[in-house]
Amino acid sequence: MSGRKLVMLFAIATASLGAVPSIAAEATPESFKEAAEPICKTNREANEKVLDGARQNVQAGKLKKASGQLLGAARALKRARTQLLGVPKPTADSARLTKWLKGIKSEVELLESTGLKLADGDKNGAMRMIIRLKSNANQTNNLVLDYEFRYCRINPSEFL
Repeated sequence: MSGRKLVMLFAIATASLGAVPSIAAEATPESFKEAAEPICKTNREANEKVLDGARQNVQAGKLKKASGQLLGAARALKRARTQLLGVPKPTADSARLTKWLKGIKSEVELLESTGLKLADGDKNGAMRMIIRLKSNANQTNNLVLDYEFRYCRINPSEFL
């Protein structure tokens, strides 16, 4: 009987010690923001370079050039999203942050679609996609207002 108690006590002690590191490593909203903002800042700086003059290119009828710019921005945002997926999410906000990352995925898809429409010479179709892009960005940003992101806010109006 005492051997069983000893084994049981050892099992409980091991289980409780195993739980301590996971509690200590629990992600917080602050730690998520601290990890996410540098990723978003890098993406924003890349987009500033890639999308510089995109609006003017569309207005001037240089649709192929604008298309390449948008497709480049989509690649950069996709890379940033992949990195953001690796950042540990706070359990309390996990569902909301997952939905936010899904919104970013939609932004990537909309940027790609807009770029492809511009490549095909469909300026009106691209303008409709830009409206959808802005609407999706607003919905996505609203999901994480509590985080008060500076760089992780999506703002296509800056470039398009």
